[in-house]
Amino acid sequence: MGTQNPSAPPRAQSAPADNPSRTRRHGGGITHDNTRHTTRFVVIGNHLVQHKELSLLAIGLSCHLQSLPAGAGADIKSLAARFPEGPTRIAAALRELEAHGYLRRERHRTETGRIVTRTVSCNQPHASRREPADTGCPPAKRTPPPPRRTGHKALPAVPQPGSKAPALLQTALDLLADLRRHDARLLLSATDTAHLVPGVAAWLERDVAPSAVRHALTAGLPDEPLHRPAALLAHRLTDRLPPSPPFRAAPADPAPPRYEVRNCDGCDRGFRTAGTEDRCRDCRTTTSHASPGTPPGHVPSHTR
Repeated sequence: MGTQNPSAPPRAQSAPADNPSRTRRHGGGITHDNTRHTTRFVVIGNHLVQHKELSLLAIGLSCHLQSLPAGAGADIKSLAARFPEGPTRIAAALRELEAHGYLRRERHRTETGRIVTRTVSCNQPHASRREPADTGCPPAKRTPPPPRRTGHKALPAVPQPGSKAPALLQTALDLLADLRRHDARLLLSATDTAHLVPGVAAWLERDVAPSAVRHALTAGLPDEPLHRPAALLAHRLTDRLPPSPPFRAAPADPAPPRYEVRNCDGCDRGFRTAGTEDRCRDCRTTTSHASPGTPPGHVPSHTR
């Protein structure tokens, strides 16, 4: 019976995956036959090609993206046409790179208004860097942000009157200009006043007295300062707009009065009078044109 060698391992053991030096000591492993590149090359960091969480497809795809010239197609459709892996696997690899900071996708609006997606490949994971200069990835060319608006947004819409009569609009304008006398916070600009005038006119043409409109706009205001009094008034003009008044037919013209019939003292003809005349119109006209010597009560011959 042979003697067992206590120093020999009971079974063959492989070198740990995270310790490749043991394989190199036994003569195995990879060796490199490198030639220095002077043109058409890209520098790839070991943090990418030896990344412990990225898949091999994601690492290879990132190397390919970093080798592309600016402006080359880097969308899923273009990459699927270039490689055999297909759009599903390529999309998953892109998401891996994006999650680990080697890729970002940004949406931009072109000068024609079209929305496009811009793919930015980074040779350093930007998620672990705070300063943009240290990422190794030049910042994407961004369109300048629009200037910040310092003015207020547009006022709420107000009711519109059915009539644009100048007198109606002037009454509404005078009412708004007078609000500051009731509450100093309701000092309105000319622009705000012009916006609110149609709303007040819509109330006035609904048979609402100016005093009632004023009360609806000024009663129950909050005690704190009013930052936009015109917006508050526009809301009240719309929210509290009363219904249209009931239809009322215009009164008919009164019938002409009917006077009593009486006989003329001059010609005995009948005529209607209010009671203050005793002669008909012909007799009154004849009397006014009679000669000075005509006795009063003389009846012309044509009336006999």
